Amino acid sequence: MNITIAGCGKIGSTITESLVSEGHSVAIVDNDPAVVSEMTNICDVMGVCGNGADCETLEAGGVSSADLFVAVTGSDEFNMLSCFMAKKMGAQHTIARIRNPEYNEHSLGFMRQALDISMPINPELLTAHEIYNLLKFPSAVKIETFSQRDFEMIEIKLADDSPLDGLSLRELREKYNAKVIVFDEPTSSLTEAEVEHLFRIINMLREQGCGIIYISHKMDEILRISDEVTIMRDGKWVATRRAADLTMEEIIRLMVGRELTNRFPPKDNVPGEVILEVEHLAGRYTRLKDASFRLRRGEVLGIAGLDGSGRTEVLENLFGAMTKASGSIRLHGKAIRNRTPQESIKNGFALLTEERRATGIFGIRDIRENTVISNLRSYLMGGICLSERKMRQDTDWAIQAMHIKTPGQSTQIRSLSGGNQQKVIIGRWLLTKPEVLLLDEPTRGIDVGAKYEIYQMILDLAREGKGVIMVSSEMPELLGICDRILVMSGGLLAGEVDARTTSQEEILTLAAKYV
Repeated sequence: MNITIAGCGKIGSTITESLVSEGHSVAIVDNDPAVVSEMTNICDVMGVCGNGADCETLEAGGVSSADLFVAVTGSDEFNMLSCFMAKKMGAQHTIARIRNPEYNEHSLGFMRQALDISMPINPELLTAHEIYNLLKFPSAVKIETFSQRDFEMIEIKLADDSPLDGLSLRELREKYNAKVIVFDEPTSSLTEAEVEHLFRIINMLREQGCGIIYISHKMDEILRISDEVTIMRDGKWVATRRAADLTMEEIIRLMVGRELTNRFPPKDNVPGEVILEVEHLAGRYTRLKDASFRLRRGEVLGIAGLDGSGRTEVLENLFGAMTKASGSIRLHGKAIRNRTPQESIKNGFALLTEERRATGIFGIRDIRENTVISNLRSYLMGGICLSERKMRQDTDWAIQAMHIKTPGQSTQIRSLSGGNQQKVIIGRWLLTKPEVLLLDEPTRGIDVGAKYEIYQMILDLAREGKGVIMVSSEMPELLGICDRILVMSGGLLAGEVDARTTSQEEILTLAAKYV
């Protein structure tokens, strides 16, 4: 991000050092030339000496192209004025430090609206609230407040002997007389039978007078379980409708802001010759017992099955992320071993993992680092240092090719949406020039608009001649994207079906074959 900071006292200098260490582009403004000189010597920042409420000074500080402007001088009124001017000159967001305790929450809210300040911060007031929360909830790990502190979300770490430990939802409701229970993507890792059981519990709680907030990207679940549906887009409220008055197509239109005539892009890839042959693949210390299959050039091969069936283990053993117990892998007729991920990358394999946040991204690093991390050897100059120019060029290519929505390469990846994070990871792997892409739940936790873009990318890669193997828990997804589907059951390959002619019932029957 491009950030301009007005005021380089203790707070301003601390913020500057922290932001620079995270890779942001920072410009500082202060009327003391000695302070400016000191900060430019300590940190890699642009320094401007002058009045932070002067138009020419602000322009010299890059305010017109700033993603964020922060005013932390010793004067509340000066901070408000400079934020107002910065916003008018083009700054995307502004933060003003307000110290006077007479500026209460009502006053701060008014200033935020009248002066178009993104966030007025009163440290003394915030400190008082934090002390109050600590006294009110002494065992809380984290407390989040919303809607001008009318709503609180409290995270509590339970002790081993806590009375809450082990309580079911029904017991929790009865014991503490809960009025509202929030479910955030509760079925992302559940089987269909477990989902049905959860819905029975939710309906029971509703009959007892408990309010339920159910957050999900699965629209069929939303329509089935909800009385009212609220649609959000880009952090903003879009609409609230009765579930009975909505269709899946209408929800999609409201979510993405445009019509999606089809949930899946047209499948115009044409599978060619066999490129990958896997015979009797089994994993050591895993559920995978035996799997044999073929993958053709330009083909999207799906893997279905219940949780614990060995779907993920197939991909991880192919990629060398798990130890192979037995079996053979042949790429273009040549036997390969793929003993480690490094060896797999050299052999033309790439793995997009199931848990994006845990094993896919480096959350505290920026987009550039996350993009080039798997291809660092190609950026070495003389075997000594990395080419910054080539890394910037490749990251620019990934951002453009993957249609990643980001302010710039220096943005921390954890600040992006799940869909854009996934696009960064796909771009990362494409830079390694893989022949076989292994995708494990590529659309989990992603909204319907981003899903469509991911689907299109997968089919584009297949059209370019890549071989794609995709694990998914969503049956319609497998049927809509894949050419063939392998069904795993109890660590064994239970069957293979044609995605054009099969049904969900046939897949489920095979999935239960060895259970």
